Amino acid sequence: MLHRHTIGIVGAGQVGMAAATALFQQRIARELVLIDLDRKRAEGEAMDLMHAQGYVGRRRVWAGDYPDLSGAQIVIITAGVSQKPGEDRISLLNRNAAVFRQIAEQLDRHAPRAILIVASNPVDILTYAMQELSERPDERVIGTGTMLDTTRLRTLLAEHYQVDPRSVHAMILGEHGDSEFAVWSRANIGGTPLRHETILGKPYDPGFLDETFLKVRSAAYEIIERKGYTNWAIGLVLAHLARTIQEDQGSVLPISVRLHGEYGVSDVCLSIPVAVGINGAGERVPVPLNDDERRALVASADTLKRSIRSLSL
Repeated sequence: MLHRHTIGIVGAGQVGMAAATALFQQRIARELVLIDLDRKRAEGEAMDLMHAQGYVGRRRVWAGDYPDLSGAQIVIITAGVSQKPGEDRISLLNRNAAVFRQIAEQLDRHAPRAILIVASNPVDILTYAMQELSERPDERVIGTGTMLDTTRLRTLLAEHYQVDPRSVHAMILGEHGDSEFAVWSRANIGGTPLRHETILGKPYDPGFLDETFLKVRSAAYEIIERKGYTNWAIGLVLAHLARTIQEDQGSVLPISVRLHGEYGVSDVCLSIPVAVGINGAGERVPVPLNDDERRALVASADTLKRSIRSLSL
């Protein structure tokens, strides 16, 4: 029997614990099961969070193993080797694929009905790998994709226009990585297009938009150079995605899913707008793209396919 408020986290490192903290603080999970090769570390992290129940209400956080995930509705996968300073995401591929093979075997045995959320990088390729390695339907294996890039974009635009980021409607699609692209043709604030319009006294400035996109694309590298890893924002992304599934919201989010002909692209995982709910990835919501954006999506897919071809699954 699935327990809607039990969430497993495989990998109690920086990203896994940022997700655990966000889930705990936002009262999304009544029970969190932490799994890590370093069992003592997972136990310590669980104890640390448990001591804050006085501020969030009764919760259970504990270090377990794969059999303890039998009732989990959602399992978040953050395990894998971490990205080194200056290392691009694709170079992580072969070091992480072997880790995912072992995880898939354990999750299929002990939590075959759980929805899997992949956050480990390179997320699109590892989402594809997990779909290939796991026996569960592809729609129940999703990646965080460009949700993080999208919130970075909306945050930077909101700072420029001095508005709430939630009022900025703009998306990054494609690979979570160097071939991603911004859908400027559809970006707007309160329905007013960013292109060719003056918004709140700030005129259309294509140079600013280009500069903003470059900041988004290089954000992970900038953060890793300074602190060695990224964790807090992706932790909040994971909490938001888990809540969206739990509450069957049907929210349209740019997550990494397998494409089946959308935009003329197939057999690759990358981010397009998808309705997310209780069964994981639902209907695709293909946003109309202009010619440049379509070419960017196809180029992003081709980049990922070249890496997928090097996988030995």
